[in-house]
Amino acid sequence: MDMESLAGAEFAPQTTYLNTASSGLIPARSTAAMKAALDDAAVGVRYTDAAFEAVEETRAAYARLVGVPARRVATGGSVVVYAGLIATSLPSGAEVLTAEGDFSSLVNPFAVRRDLKLRTVPLEELAEAVRPETALIAVSAVQSADGRIADLDAIRDAARAHGARTLVDLSQAVGWLPVSAGEDDFTVAVGYKWLLCPHGTAFLTVPEDLGGLTPVFAGWRSGEQPWDSCYGPVAEPARSARRYDESPALLAYVAARHSLALLHELGTEAVRAHDRALADRFRAGITGLGRSCVPAPGSVIVSVPGLGEAAPRLAKADVQVSARAGNLRAAFHLYNTPADVDRLLEVLGDGA
Repeated sequence: MDMESLAGAEFAPQTTYLNTASSGLIPARSTAAMKAALDDAAVGVRYTDAAFEAVEETRAAYARLVGVPARRVATGGSVVVYAGLIATSLPSGAEVLTAEGDFSSLVNPFAVRRDLKLRTVPLEELAEAVRPETALIAVSAVQSADGRIADLDAIRDAARAHGARTLVDLSQAVGWLPVSAGEDDFTVAVGYKWLLCPHGTAFLTVPEDLGGLTPVFAGWRSGEQPWDSCYGPVAEPARSARRYDESPALLAYVAARHSLALLHELGTEAVRAHDRALADRFRAGITGLGRSCVPAPGSVIVSVPGLGEAAPRLAKADVQVSARAGNLRAAFHLYNTPADVDRLLEVLGDGA
């Protein structure tokens, strides 16, 4: 089945939905599985065994998407918790380098540790700003506010040259942009955007040696033998990244396994080509309306300065976008069509 046919079978948006950078639509197969599990939970039918299996299937599917073994993936519920876990691992006085305007869930856990040295530079200057005292570079692969794509190769080269580690937030990338998590020390991502999962799903990847983090929020599921780890301190943490698992939002993971299966069926390269074509169509249309976009070559997130105030007017016309940093932000994904782009341009043109 081709992209359009498969997307049509899984999605039926009732608006012109161009807001995946905020939250992705959930496929029909995923919502059906989640509803069935919720129905079981409501009447006392045991669903948790299958749900824990779904966590492991989702872990493995995510690992394949980002190119690492499943043992290097931890599952959880939010990026900020995993950024906080990494922040707690740093020694007092360590320097953390971040990009200006990066997403707060990535940056704030380091900012609230007053004994760390947080340094911020423009995204385009990040690689050249790494210095010998830099312990960690934390950056989003794709910027939430405007879709700019970080030069990760240059950042990684600079990190290696100075003995620094990298933490890359893939939340606005994985699902449409081919990524290789194994090239970084740590990566994090939420599942509810481009991965089409419900809220309550997030992922951490760690090095082969598991990164030397202290599993400060490890519970019984983080033990090597979970059912032997229910009471008292966990005697033996899992010998994999599962030692960093948060207690899972089981219903969310029941759905997530099916969302990631859909992405594997479609293939990241096909999704990327589809999404980029729509983004480029919008860029061309915006130029025709006498506006310019924030330069973000190759991105499927398009930000238009000075148009953020148009978002409420668009919403009244059933066109869903976001206002971010004063800009209008549109995000294009596999369930969108050229007609969606044209509708967005039409409504914008009417208010020009």
